[in-house]
Amino acid sequence: MPDSRNRPSRVDAALAALARRREQTLEQLAELVRIPGVSAAGFDAAALEASARKVAEVLSAAGLERVEVLHHGAAPPFVVAEWSCPTPGAPTLLIYGHHDVQPPGDLSRWLSPPWEPEQREGRLYGRGVVDDKAGIMAQVAAVRAWMDTPDGPPVNLKFIIEGEEEIGSPHLEAFLSAHARRLAADCLLLTDTCNLDTGVPSLTTSLRGLVVADVAVASLEGPLHSGIWGGPIPDPVQALARILARLSDERGRPAVPGIDWPQPPPGMHDDLPFDAERFRAQGGVLPGVPLLTQGGAETCWSMWNAPVITVSALDAPPLAGSSNQIVARVRARVGLRLAPGQDAEKCRDALVACLENAPPWGCRVEVTPHTAAGGWETRPDHPSHAPVFAAARRALEAGYGHPAAFIGCGGSIPFVEPFARALGGVPALLLGVEDPPCRAHGENESLHLGDFDKACRATVHLFAEVAAAAKN
Repeated sequence: MPDSRNRPSRVDAALAALARRREQTLEQLAELVRIPGVSAAGFDAAALEASARKVAEVLSAAGLERVEVLHHGAAPPFVVAEWSCPTPGAPTLLIYGHHDVQPPGDLSRWLSPPWEPEQREGRLYGRGVVDDKAGIMAQVAAVRAWMDTPDGPPVNLKFIIEGEEEIGSPHLEAFLSAHARRLAADCLLLTDTCNLDTGVPSLTTSLRGLVVADVAVASLEGPLHSGIWGGPIPDPVQALARILARLSDERGRPAVPGIDWPQPPPGMHDDLPFDAERFRAQGGVLPGVPLLTQGGAETCWSMWNAPVITVSALDAPPLAGSSNQIVARVRARVGLRLAPGQDAEKCRDALVACLENAPPWGCRVEVTPHTAAGGWETRPDHPSHAPVFAAARRALEAGYGHPAAFIGCGGSIPFVEPFARALGGVPALLLGVEDPPCRAHGENESLHLGDFDKACRATVHLFAEVAAAAKN
């Protein structure tokens, strides 16, 4: 009788299939990146339709079933798919991703066209390549690898890929409610967060919330000659500058009445490695510009667990073509990241009140609030979650060859909190293919191909580890 110890395991077979299909996976990723599916206002909605159709095509080619492109109201298209494991009692994973991307930004700063993926020095460059199209493809690659084994993946799988995450997922909760039965699962799995460092796999256990508001300041019906009219006429640009300056204190912390600054628990993040010079280099911080935090623990806390205000856009006449005039109206977009647990609607109201309060020189101020999404946090040591998190740590270490870290994420994924709540608080595993140098949302966004390979291997292991944990 053959020695079963010498037989390759199903995991080994899936990993071998993963390696054989690597070039196919990268080509499909490149095809997704070539589609400019920007969800922000003013961009071609047809590209989002094309993006959804391509994602559906990729999911179908991987062997998933009931693949559909679904529309819900005015939302960009969602893509859903399923796989039913033949093993009785297998757990169900709900896999989330998003196919929409950020606008390309300043095209002159891209070293290669944003919609033409290009490999350079072990990285793949292009808009959306790491956020979140590589996240989708890491899951697809693992599914396809398992499909190449005799019985397919050892877990039930459900996919939901949305098309408006980059604008705050305004229709997602309604979509989840409408399709709650179809999307029911035992565990959420997202690949849309960051790793602590290149080569260091990470499980994200908290997300910040997000509030966005536009503020417009006006003092005139139309622009005026600054030499003839300057003096008695208030300058809306300077009025806006005064409003924005009062949002934060000298340490960069929010100074908006009604938005509290939480205190970190003693010892939080003390165990994470931190190199200030490496951190500065990865972020591209200019020489002489200081960090607003001291030490690794405070830096991590400030990025992951504390509120922060950012002015993400200014709408005023550009230098090119400008003239000596008092402009009539200017606008800015203000983003407020919230600490986990802060009330998004109360913080939105506080931000709006601060922007509207005491307009400088009596200028007309109009504030238009947009997103108001709360943060999220989980406890990996909770008795009902601990087996799944332990399985995920084993899978990540097997895939990356490095122990996994528990970290927070300063970004916002509105999907997590409402869906975890709708499913009764099932464990949510937040994984990532982003590393600090990836420039997600910026020009020259890129994916570390070595880490992508490791993430795909880790996901192959994860399916097996979650299935095994469910049996215990």
